[in-house]
Amino acid sequence: MEKLNLFFARIRELNFWQRLFRWKKLRNLSIDAYEEYRALSRELEATRENLDRIKNRLTEVSTRNENLAQRFRDIELQSERKDAQLQELNGRMREQSGTISELTKKVSAFEAIKEENVRVFNENIARLNQTKDSFEAERRRLDEARLRESEERFEAMKRQWAEHEADVKNAIIRICDLNHVNYIEKVPFRGNPDNTIEISGEYIIFDAKSPGNDDLSNFPTYIKTQADNLKKYASQDNVKKSMFLVVPTNTIDKIKQLTYRLGDYDVFVITKDALEPVILSLKKIEEYDLAEKLSPEDRDSICRIIGKFAHTAKRRIQVDQFFSEEFIDIVLRSQKDLPEDLRKQVIEFEKSEKLNPPTEKRAKIISIDELQKKSEEIEAESRSRKLSLPESEEEG
Repeated sequence: MEKLNLFFARIRELNFWQRLFRWKKLRNLSIDAYEEYRALSRELEATRENLDRIKNRLTEVSTRNENLAQRFRDIELQSERKDAQLQELNGRMREQSGTISELTKKVSAFEAIKEENVRVFNENIARLNQTKDSFEAERRRLDEARLRESEERFEAMKRQWAEHEADVKNAIIRICDLNHVNYIEKVPFRGNPDNTIEISGEYIIFDAKSPGNDDLSNFPTYIKTQADNLKKYASQDNVKKSMFLVVPTNTIDKIKQLTYRLGDYDVFVITKDALEPVILSLKKIEEYDLAEKLSPEDRDSICRIIGKFAHTAKRRIQVDQFFSEEFIDIVLRSQKDLPEDLRKQVIEFEKSEKLNPPTEKRAKIISIDELQKKSEEIEAESRSRKLSLPESEEEG
């Protein structure tokens, strides 16, 4: 830069004489100045390039600075948001702390209640177990009582079956005495039937049959066999071809077939309660001089009356058995289902009750007129009280 300044200063001071006599020095100075100029140009170009690089770098730095500033603003905004969230979280934390404190108190209260409930539950379980034991004991007692009642009932049935033959004989003798029918102690034919009566010169056989044990499943087969065995009497002279097997009342529902048509003789299965109507029906034959002289219509009428008596007696026995079972079931249920205090009160009232059915006087015939009159009185009273009787009773 020094020679270039010196060259331009010489050019400005150059005169004519110097152009003539000092041109060579000036030319050499110009060459040096030019070289310096070129060096300056190169330095300037390099400076420009450096300047461009610096500008570019400055632009990058400015852009980066703007980005950093934007990021800083974003960070500040995020920081503000975080602060707001932090404050909100702090508020929520304080609320949750209050809730936790309240819940802790509730948990403590629940724990206390739980302990009380556990104690009450254990006490209730103990009482329940005690009640269960009492119930089981009561159930066992009732089962034992029902078992005893069943055993007693079976024992009573066994006694009834064991005494059945004697009861039938006594009943037939009593009926014969009341109605003046000849009871045959020793029969004039082969064999030894349980009971034999004589009506119109014919011997009518009543054999008493009862089960040998509690199992009634084979009883119908046993009755069928006994009906077949009566054939030994059917072939005897003057023995009526209609014979009767008398069974206990509580076994009649087990027997499906009550009439056996066995060729030249018939066998009818009846109960002790049906003895009197059957014997009375047979006694009606005595009103005729000879049974052989009866017309077919008379025979049909007699047979129809006997059948009606037999059916009515069996039906009455069946109805009595049904209501006996129902009454027994009601009594057992009252003993089982009623509370203890009510059951005791029922027992006291039961002790104070008494039924007095009409007594039967020996050698006195029950008057049909009196029965019909009593029936009419009951019907009139029921109508006066606007009570409706079943059709069967109204017709009767």
